[in-house]
Amino acid sequence: MFSPFLDRVRTRAPLVHAITNYVTANPCANLLLACGASPIMADDPGEAADITAGCAGLVLNLGTLHQHTIPAMVSAGQMSNALGHPVVLDPVGVGASPLRTSTAHMLLEKVRFSAIRGNVSEIKALTLGHSHAHGVDASGTDAQDPLEQTLALAHTLAQQRETVVAITGATDVVADATRAFVLRNGHAMMGQVTGTGCMLSALIGAYVSASPDQALEAAAAAVCAMGVCGELAYTRMGPRDGNGSYQTYLLDALCTLTGEELEEKANYEVR
Repeated sequence: MFSPFLDRVRTRAPLVHAITNYVTANPCANLLLACGASPIMADDPGEAADITAGCAGLVLNLGTLHQHTIPAMVSAGQMSNALGHPVVLDPVGVGASPLRTSTAHMLLEKVRFSAIRGNVSEIKALTLGHSHAHGVDASGTDAQDPLEQTLALAHTLAQQRETVVAITGATDVVADATRAFVLRNGHAMMGQVTGTGCMLSALIGAYVSASPDQALEAAAAAVCAMGVCGELAYTRMGPRDGNGSYQTYLLDALCTLTGEELEEKANYEVR
């Protein structure tokens, strides 16, 4: 089911423009290289659209939002739309400040997104206008929502914005307006590494850029691949290994993941 999407990234090697945050720019770039894509990161308004014009896809990440990146995101997003290229939004910490919230909604009005990935608190803030977010992390309260409620939330935003919505956490949901994948791969250690969510958004960008006509399935494949690699990385952990080693093992797993491993270890259902 998912291995063709992995193979397509490596065959097509999409160039992905990521306007991302300075906390995770390096691991996101390394992740794109590991999965078989190629990264470029240009956040100056004077060149963002031009850089995007030469890329297969775009990822917009609000992690360390500041005023000069906002017009760059708009111009890059609109250029991608004009060219028919996929755009992925990672609304990091939306709801935590008025600037983040207003910027996310402005982008949703001005740019058409192929996929939106966030934790449940971020997606609630986008869809319902409120959440129990704890900074840039999902709150424990929101994370305890029943699966059916999370599915309904994903479908609602997907229908509102005509996009694919990925809500990631202990159990991941990837949905469009009518269909959904429920994915149960991953490891708790992933939460001990800064930026695994940002890295996943970059991975979704690579997969959707390589398979733009199958955004739902491509996004689900990326989420599944990240979860499987999280599990594979943990199997390498020794008694003296910590989160630094784990991040390295995670990138190694993404770099060496085979289609056979992905199919064998994928734990998902289609709703």
